[in-house]
Amino acid sequence: MATEKNPLRREWDKNIIAEKKFLRKGYTAQASMMEEKLDEMVPEKLQSTLDKGFSKAFTLIFEKGTAIIEKTYNKEKLQAKHMTNEFLLKQKTDRRNLKASLRETKGTGRKNVLISGVAGVGMGALGVGIPDIPVFVSMLLKNIYEISQRYGFDHETEEEQYFILMIIKGALSHGEELMEVDGRINQYIREGCLPEDYSRKTLIEETSKTMSGELLYMKFLQGIPVVGAVGGAYDAIYMDKVSKYAQLKYRRRYLRTKIKGEEIR
Repeated sequence: MATEKNPLRREWDKNIIAEKKFLRKGYTAQASMMEEKLDEMVPEKLQSTLDKGFSKAFTLIFEKGTAIIEKTYNKEKLQAKHMTNEFLLKQKTDRRNLKASLRETKGTGRKNVLISGVAGVGMGALGVGIPDIPVFVSMLLKNIYEISQRYGFDHETEEEQYFILMIIKGALSHGEELMEVDGRINQYIREGCLPEDYSRKTLIEETSKTMSGELLYMKFLQGIPVVGAVGGAYDAIYMDKVSKYAQLKYRRRYLRTKIKGEEIR
């Protein structure tokens, strides 16, 4: 059991409880009444179009766009703040310093969620659905990049791209798929290496398919002028969902690097 004398284990146990809560909610998620009503209206080819749109956006950003995204936030400031918190934590690993370090990460994402919602509503009001995908993916990655920097992880490596894609895929999955992805993420956190059969292209396609399936009805609605503002507003909802899951998994990963000599899973 966690005690005041073991603040790291205490935070680990709290994070595990929060993860279980997220997984329970995601596992049993069901289609909304609005999605059920839109089901017969959505064109059959829309999902494959979304698949390709998300896939192209991820590929382009990972290959050429990361540097551009980094210009939209102060990467050096985030790194410096993390180093300061780490220094204080090394001087004294107590509950106060650990809480201060973790508290720095909690506000990350709120501004990005708001911006994503405003952009989605604006484009939806104009009937812009598919073209919104690169903007949404860019904001999604920017948000995770900032979270990763606050926890001291660099997002530019192949391993980190795998971790980020798995987080997005997991956050937007349901049922057994969610549990399977979550297990793979935890395995990576424990072992720190890519799966032997890993292919970035394949994972991008899998993640894109998960996203298109989850956002299908909202992107269809977003393509209708005026009414599409409702669909665009869901950009913020999905952004918030991914942000919360990213916080949980990066916190688990961070805490695991701190807890040594104990059996944790």
